[in-house]
Amino acid sequence: MLLNPSFVLNLIILSGVLSIIFAFITGVQILSASSGNARMKEIAGAIQIGARAYLNRQYKTIAIVGVGVLFVVIYLFNYWVGLGYFIGAFLSGIAGYAGMLISVQANVRTAEASRKSLAEGLRI
Repeated sequence: MLLNPSFVLNLIILSGVLSIIFAFITGVQILSASSGNARMKEIAGAIQIGARAYLNRQYKTIAIVGVGVLFVVIYLFNYWVGLGYFIGAFLSGIAGYAGMLISVQANVRTAEASRKSLAEGLRI
């Protein structure tokens, strides 16, 4: 049967690996585009600083709540479920942080490409 647990687990792992490869390739393509003139870079830098400050503040709050939830999960279930929760929350946080930072870089590159043509901007 195709849907045995081992097959499904391997499919999940393969999907995760392919997603990471796709994200890496997409990120490299985005970062290879021109980031515009000095003024555009300055504005993007300010947005990047604001985005980091926002995420740092949000993640401090989420961490406090997350630790509380972690203790509840460990108490109600077991340490393995708690470990799974912790790993999932941690990796989710990394994905959110990386996504926010790359999106700022993508925005400035899209704006620069759009100065040439709409098609160039949509390509980014």
